[in-house]
Amino acid sequence: MKSSIKIATRKSLLAIKQTEIVKDKLLAIDPDLEIEFVELSTEGDDKLDQSLVKIGGKGLFIKNLENALLDKKADFAVHSMKDMPYEMPKGLIIASILKREDPRDVLVAKVDALSKLAYGAVIGTSSLRRRSQLLRARPDLKVEFIRGNVITRLKKYDDGEFDAIVLAAAGLKRLGLEDRISFYFSIDEMIPAVGQGAIGLECREGDDEMIDLLKKINDQLTHDCIMAERKVSESLAASCHTPLGAYADINADVMTLRAMVSNTDGDKYIHSKESSGIDHFIKLGEEVAKDLISKGAKGILEHE
Repeated sequence: MKSSIKIATRKSLLAIKQTEIVKDKLLAIDPDLEIEFVELSTEGDDKLDQSLVKIGGKGLFIKNLENALLDKKADFAVHSMKDMPYEMPKGLIIASILKREDPRDVLVAKVDALSKLAYGAVIGTSSLRRRSQLLRARPDLKVEFIRGNVITRLKKYDDGEFDAIVLAAAGLKRLGLEDRISFYFSIDEMIPAVGQGAIGLECREGDDEMIDLLKKINDQLTHDCIMAERKVSESLAASCHTPLGAYADINADVMTLRAMVSNTDGDKYIHSKESSGIDHFIKLGEEVAKDLISKGAKGILEHE
């Protein structure tokens, strides 16, 4: 086993925290490992004045990290799985996915329910998925663009730029900011992004030593759920322009997968929910995608 490991990570506070979680898990396996963080800026971090949809999508958060892997400047990279497009670069694989944190979306506001926001309240999100589901529930809301890391978004809310903002519960919990949450959306109220709440570890294909190490901290149930969700995205050829959500969970050896497709205003909304045995997670993703297509998903996606 390698005695020294370099981990590629973004520089944000949340990214570093997630990388520290990975480091602690690896040191629990082998306390003698020497672990170095390779902290990198990404285009997604640098271009905060533009919508992700306009500049290329969530993949901008991982490109520089993947280049560090391909150039052998790092041994593996730590990502939020919701930032990872379903198409993987040649030569790289997802070697491990850690146990998922809370997958839900949450509201940061002075009220404890979406229904209690004033008529026409201004709510901040950079996600088309969140926008569409917010407007489906409350067409009167003014959903406005917000970018930046978690701390930056909270400051914009605190400074009065928004009446409320929507964030991922996982990020706030990992940063010890759970007390900022005023309301948790249920999974059915707001279906999460594909992979939301899960940390993924990406490394070079063929690096068997590293793959074997990372597999030791893989959570298989989380892995299978995330792969089912990603299969929905892949089957629909979804992009950053797509208001798409998918979430799988397991209860008593049965996986249930929910997914939604919508237009950005939320007035055209398609939903699917199917279950299967846990060994058939890829097929379940395909079946949910087929159900969405049969209900008109392609027509919505072609116009977004």
